[in-house]
Amino acid sequence: MNAENPKESARRLSAPALAKGYQPEALHEYRDANGEPVLWRIRLRHPETGEKWMRPMHWNGSTYALGEPPAPAEGRPLYRLPELLAADPQAPVFVVEGEKCADALARLGLIATTSGSASSADGADWRPVQGRNVILWPDHDDAGRKYADAVRARLSGLGAPCECLDVAALGLSEKGDAVDWIVAHPEATAAEVLALPRAVQVEREGDGVRLLCMADVEMRPVDWLWSGWLARGKLHILAGSPGTGKTTIALALAATVSTGGRWPDGERCNGGKPAHVLVWSGEDDPADTIAPRLAAAGADLARVHAIQSVRIGGESIAFDPAEHLPELAARIAELGDVGLLIVDPIVSAVAGDGHKNGDVRRGLEPLVRLGQDFGCAVLGISHFSKGTGGKDPTERVTGSIAFGALARVVLGTVKPKEEGAPRLLVRTKANIGPDSGGFAYDLRQEEVAPGFPASRVVWGEAVEGSARDLIGEAEGSDGERSATDEAEEWLRGELDAGPRPASDVQKSARAAGLSDKALRTARARLGVKPVKSGFGGGWTWGLPVEDAQGARRCPHSESGHLGRVEGIFGANEGESEVFDL
Repeated sequence: MNAENPKESARRLSAPALAKGYQPEALHEYRDANGEPVLWRIRLRHPETGEKWMRPMHWNGSTYALGEPPAPAEGRPLYRLPELLAADPQAPVFVVEGEKCADALARLGLIATTSGSASSADGADWRPVQGRNVILWPDHDDAGRKYADAVRARLSGLGAPCECLDVAALGLSEKGDAVDWIVAHPEATAAEVLALPRAVQVEREGDGVRLLCMADVEMRPVDWLWSGWLARGKLHILAGSPGTGKTTIALALAATVSTGGRWPDGERCNGGKPAHVLVWSGEDDPADTIAPRLAAAGADLARVHAIQSVRIGGESIAFDPAEHLPELAARIAELGDVGLLIVDPIVSAVAGDGHKNGDVRRGLEPLVRLGQDFGCAVLGISHFSKGTGGKDPTERVTGSIAFGALARVVLGTVKPKEEGAPRLLVRTKANIGPDSGGFAYDLRQEEVAPGFPASRVVWGEAVEGSARDLIGEAEGSDGERSATDEAEEWLRGELDAGPRPASDVQKSARAAGLSDKALRTARARLGVKPVKSGFGGGWTWGLPVEDAQGARRCPHSESGHLGRVEGIFGANEGESEVFDL
């Protein structure tokens, strides 16, 4: 039996280096999934030159010897593997170059691992990080970048996307690493590390198309908070006409998540486990609206948090979902298990034009990624566009069709025309579950405290059928409206808030399925006439207003000489207008 322990063996095996003045720095232990040690790395450093001496060590059956043991077919275990496996699967995992960096991040309360040296990525078993939110922190040199590329390639083969810190923006010297950054920021917290800037893209190994072999993909089920309705890590849209109680419903969902309560169908939320909820509202006040409605819904108010402001550079400013998601990510990581994030309205997350597909996709992508990273369901609130009755409910969501396209589940609310009939919550689209059916509901007012009235949702029976049929029946749609009628109502809804660029309206109309002919006729019916936006500017469309004599004038025209409606193309319109449509 060998009486020598690993530390004694490491000292024996590194004796020649110790004799040359190298000093012990660390003995890093690699353990398998069961916690059994399989490999050690001896780490020495010369105090004068700074030169490193690092060697692997293993037990060969009779003694400790230099070198690595035979690797399993799946690869060597990652450093700090038992800690990684025991951690919250929703917590971000940092992959760094070297055990010292992993230990430094772990001391801050973060989950960190490594395969070892800069050339070790291909020999490691990366399956334990599959499905995790992986953040690469490479050393600030060519070797670090190559290691990050190699890790990314291995994770890509497993279907596990990852992000990379922008090490160039961290102010590190050449070869600087996570340890150097922490030394330079001794008061840094885990939240501050999570908020560090991310690189747009890790440098590529080379040009060309990357393929993911489906045989390498580990399939996993959708993590539902409410089966078929609300899923962790996914984007949802809740849309409906004004007065249908969208916000009240959203807060009812928040209340159930905060308590681990029961859904309308009796299912327990999250297996009965409560989770935190974050609410950002650009319209409702937390004190007089949000908190009372949550209280009426029976929420655990200690687990629901309103997002109000963000402190940047010592200055507190209003939170903007289109700009401050990195800061929000840091707060979520600090808070812990967040089951639901509500953004009301969802268009606020888009910095550009909410009617342009490209702007919406770019705006929502960080929000989608935030939900994926932290395993929280994201619920965006929106409206149905006016004049879209009878259409597919998903296409009725205000703005670009990209809102409905990016959401994995779209929910719709409707207030029936029939007096006394209940409102309906229906599934209008679901890429990850059933896409039909719904629940009846009513809104009731009650006092949650003296002088604090609030509305709450009272759930009714389940209803069957497609969303289009259920909503059409509730709204009394006969399905016989002409294309021009549809176009007229749609155009009025688009221009109700004020004039818009003609090209944007035309693009939105085509996206909504309206023909150019129907749009031209609708323009004529409504008296919409194009107006030039200054010298050399584009055309804008706006609804006419009534002058004192009852004649319709085009907005932007004080004199009204542009606005007398004679026909579709008036004499005052430029020749280019003919080609607008």
